Amino acid sequence: MPEKPMVPRDPDWDAKVRASFKRQTFMDTIGARIAALSPGYCQVELAFRGDLCQQNGYLHGGLVTTIAANATGYAAFSLMPPNSSVLGVDYKINLLDPAAGERFIAIGRVLKPGRTLSVVECDIEAEEAGKRKLIAKMLTTMMCLEGVADEIRYKK
Repeated sequence: MPEKPMVPRDPDWDAKVRASFKRQTFMDTIGARIAALSPGYCQVELAFRGDLCQQNGYLHGGLVTTIAANATGYAAFSLMPPNSSVLGVDYKINLLDPAAGERFIAIGRVLKPGRTLSVVECDIEAEEAGKRKLIAKMLTTMMCLEGVADEIRYKK
């Protein structure tokens, strides 16, 4: 049976997601970007950089987790109503192979959208010479904070 298409509750979902992602200055710092976006789906990409590695030269696991958290969060946020924000409640990641490659792709897909809680999965792939390999798998629970605008609340 074909999957039922995800239906966003905000007609401006695309602009809302992209504006929120843009406010994450850490994404600029590491060079991550949204590569694909549709209701219930978000793909975040990160090019390899030597200054983002751990001691053995692999992309640091914290960055693998970061791009996966963003892909899952924004996949869920794309389905949330206007005047809401998204908050991660639970993250479970399995790092399956070292993060070695030219580019890393986190592919977030909503499995079960809910009014308050959504379950989202993410495959994280490493690409080398045009070939992709699954290096990690994440499962998350994302919370919709309805009535809480997605905006900067803390500024130092």
